[in-house]
Amino acid sequence: MSTGADATADPVPDVPVPEVLALLDAAAAADGVQPVSEDARLRLQHRTPGGADLVVHDGGALAGYARVDDGTAELVVHPARRRRGVGRELLRWVLEVAGDRPLDVWAHGDLPGSAELLRPHGFERARVLLQMRMPLTEVDPDPRPELPADVRVLPFRPGRDEEAWLRVNARAFAWHPEQGRMTRADLELREAEPWFDPEGFLLAWRGEPDDGALLGSHWTKVHPAGDAGPDPVGEIYVLGIDPDAQGMRLGRALTDLGLAHLRRRGLAEVLLYVEEDNEAAVRLYESRGFTRYAVDVAWRRNPG
Repeated sequence: MSTGADATADPVPDVPVPEVLALLDAAAAADGVQPVSEDARLRLQHRTPGGADLVVHDGGALAGYARVDDGTAELVVHPARRRRGVGRELLRWVLEVAGDRPLDVWAHGDLPGSAELLRPHGFERARVLLQMRMPLTEVDPDPRPELPADVRVLPFRPGRDEEAWLRVNARAFAWHPEQGRMTRADLELREAEPWFDPEGFLLAWRGEPDDGALLGSHWTKVHPAGDAGPDPVGEIYVLGIDPDAQGMRLGRALTDLGLAHLRRRGLAEVLLYVEEDNEAAVRLYESRGFTRYAVDVAWRRNPG
């Protein structure tokens, strides 16, 4: 085996991005789940600063890939190269990069091999992220939610609404280790993606957008066929309400409007992600018709 990165390097400029993306696609096809997060894939595609990457070759073929960024790691082994020690090689490097700092390793899909690889190295299950799904066939395509008289729901305006949205997103998700830290660069990466649709990015304003107050938003996403299933699938991508606007029933109104948008797009199903220990949110989504579909697990190692 040979490594394509030094453990102390910043992003490695010669990582074979097309080959790694092909590896990720092969793992997704074999396992039925994306092997790395959307953020990791975007940073790989665009070679954004931060983090460190490793590639492992076996017999001259790309066999594995790992990324470590700010105490979080993800690793994937090509389906045709499993049970050959590639996962152990990736994990060894990940542990070297982490050193004596706490480390989370995400196991997307909670596949059995993850526990087999991680438990012997002192990792324990720390976070469980549920993927829930619901059919869109019964969703009202033209809801008329009751909103306060001075509140309007309008589509996102690229180039104009970024700072207002980032400010409210940070307040709404101050408790969240990933979502609450989204930067303008993170947002613009997603705006440049083929799936981005400002018509499905709904903002609730009090007053006029340019001099009013943003109260909350519902950002929807459409996964193309083959990404989250054989057919296109919608997603409640980010739904957030400013803490000062809680109690105005904006969350339900924005949810209904976003689901209606996805149904009008001709989609049959919608997904969302929610922390398993957020029991109130899980109950709310179950009451709306969502059921549990898949699980991602963060395994944590606290040295010492």
